Amino acid sequence: MSLSRIVMRLARNPGSEFGGDDRRGYTLTAPLTADGRLDPEAYAATRAECSVRRFAPDEDAVMGRLARRGANWFFDYDKASSDDDEPVHRLGDHRFVVGEYVTVTDEDGQPLTYKIVEVQKA
Repeated sequence: MSLSRIVMRLARNPGSEFGGDDRRGYTLTAPLTADGRLDPEAYAATRAECSVRRFAPDEDAVMGRLARRGANWFFDYDKASSDDDEPVHRLGDHRFVVGEYVTVTDEDGQPLTYKIVEVQKA
């Protein structure tokens, strides 16, 4: 089972404090299907290797894990608490291909759009 490395960078978010910013985003390690969607079966077998790294120029990078509860996927930075979880709108429905967009609700509850800029085998 192979994993992919996915890089998402902040896209323009009109009406928010953020314009597009290539220095702010996420790097994911996750299993993908042939059409670029998250693979739930492969995830079950590789859960411990599935990770997320949040990066921004004004803060230290934060490491976490890609997690799933039922059909809902999210980024979890502390297993002991759900207060830091970042839900991702319909993450399981997204195709992780360069040029697509993903909305992540940040730790402050603000939904922000990110553009997928890189997908490669991990």
